[in-house]
Amino acid sequence: MNPRFDMTRRAALRTSAAIAASVVAPWSAFAAETPRKGGVFTVHYGAEQRQLNPSLQASTGVYIIGGKIQESLLDLDAHGKTVGVLAESWESTPDGKTVTFHLRKGVNWHDGKPFTSADVAFTAMKMWKPILNYSSTLQQFLTGVDTPDAHTAVFHYDRPMPLGLLLRALPDLGYVSAKHIYEQGDIRTNPANFAPVGTGPFKFVEYQRGQYIIAERNPNYWRGGGMPYLDRIVWRVVTDRSAAAARMEAGEILYSPFSGLTLSDTARLAKDKRFVVTTKGNEGNARTNTLEFNFRRKELADIRVRQAIAHAINVPFFIDNFLGAFAKAGTGPIPSVSTDFYPTDQGPQYPYDKARAIQLLDAAGFKAGAGGTRFTLKLFPAPWGEDISLFSTFIQQSLGDVGIKVDIVRTDGGGYLKQVYADHVFDLATGWHQYRNDPAVSTTVWYRSGQPAGAPWTNQWGWTDPVIDRIIDNAATELDPAKRKALYGDFERRANTELPLWHPIEQIFQTVITAKARNASNNPRWGSSTWHDLWLEA
Repeated sequence: MNPRFDMTRRAALRTSAAIAASVVAPWSAFAAETPRKGGVFTVHYGAEQRQLNPSLQASTGVYIIGGKIQESLLDLDAHGKTVGVLAESWESTPDGKTVTFHLRKGVNWHDGKPFTSADVAFTAMKMWKPILNYSSTLQQFLTGVDTPDAHTAVFHYDRPMPLGLLLRALPDLGYVSAKHIYEQGDIRTNPANFAPVGTGPFKFVEYQRGQYIIAERNPNYWRGGGMPYLDRIVWRVVTDRSAAAARMEAGEILYSPFSGLTLSDTARLAKDKRFVVTTKGNEGNARTNTLEFNFRRKELADIRVRQAIAHAINVPFFIDNFLGAFAKAGTGPIPSVSTDFYPTDQGPQYPYDKARAIQLLDAAGFKAGAGGTRFTLKLFPAPWGEDISLFSTFIQQSLGDVGIKVDIVRTDGGGYLKQVYADHVFDLATGWHQYRNDPAVSTTVWYRSGQPAGAPWTNQWGWTDPVIDRIIDNAATELDPAKRKALYGDFERRANTELPLWHPIEQIFQTVITAKARNASNNPRWGSSTWHDLWLEA
């Protein structure tokens, strides 16, 4: 065991076991309670992304705020099935080239103007297709959206769009923005990106950078029935995870999403009857840890170096000593939880083998120099979770053992996204990939070339592979489910062979939330959804 790490194996496993013991199906006993109106729900917001509009940036860090203010065409119900939000019904032609959405009537934007099909058409063609990360690949064959009336939007594709794929994607990639807010000027710099106008249950009030964001109850919300029940949501920006846990214990924060606290604090709060610790409500956001390579560095453009880096990192040791019960070794971009698409043959794997790593580096011509160093790399860890920070240190020490010096560059959320995905000043980056039920939603965009410059969590590596591009395009337009699955098997094997990025670990998020919350974690993407029915016990 490496003595340089602070957390011992025994302590880590105790932490993991404590969290695992607390993972329950919470709140089921409260289903018959009468909702209480009023109250303020305070949320831990750990990393600002300098963007609040989910039509422009697909991310749980955006949905956690924007998803309460703006709404998508569709969402998921408690069983993971598609349900209408701004769309009431939909159908596709047999050839898959035309998909029609029938929109909800009587919905208004927060400024009082009516929501119509013109808003959907504008968002699809001006935001989803050219700008929105993930969606630029999903909608690459979208040619236009007709609006025969104010409540019908007809999507036209020049290659088939599998309806099942589109329905899986739109809960995350179907948020609608108001045409009248965005049709003038540069969409990317519109002030509404930081003060969104939506149709959702909560209306934006104020954003104080580095401090808080406030949204209040929309009194004219279309669902009726007294919803939403809450008076206000306040997202408190707290970048220090231990400080966030202390504020939860003090009653100043009621909810920390997406594994936002340290493992030890999560385990401690799991024993406190004032809180519920659970993985429920995160099923739609399975995640893998990533290691991303910048091909602009000649060393990393050599596949032998990428393979060596993977072989140099003892992933099982890291999982056993730091993550425990909620993690396991990853096998590729499609995680094992994907029952519809996980292939039986994942292609090449890269088990820990220090000798093999050294051999590959020598063969690539990067011999150890004075002091044993071969070359130096800059590693940018995403500031989303404790596991990423720990893993970056583990990578640094592991690669140092084979002669690669690693300098870790830590920054805030917005800085990380800009420096990695726009400025490309990284050599290595490590963060999370979130899998959203179908590889074409948020996975293949990490590999497909031609992504919009600067789009977060897409292929910004300086790497192009015509073979994988062709596989991705064919799979995304294949209507036969069995053939689609086979194509994604080809994708997985090609991705693991070329290794433009590596998915060494699979995990599931943990939620820490007040035990007074009702209707919490009641769908597979609850942290991202609207919270229209959330209420607090007195």
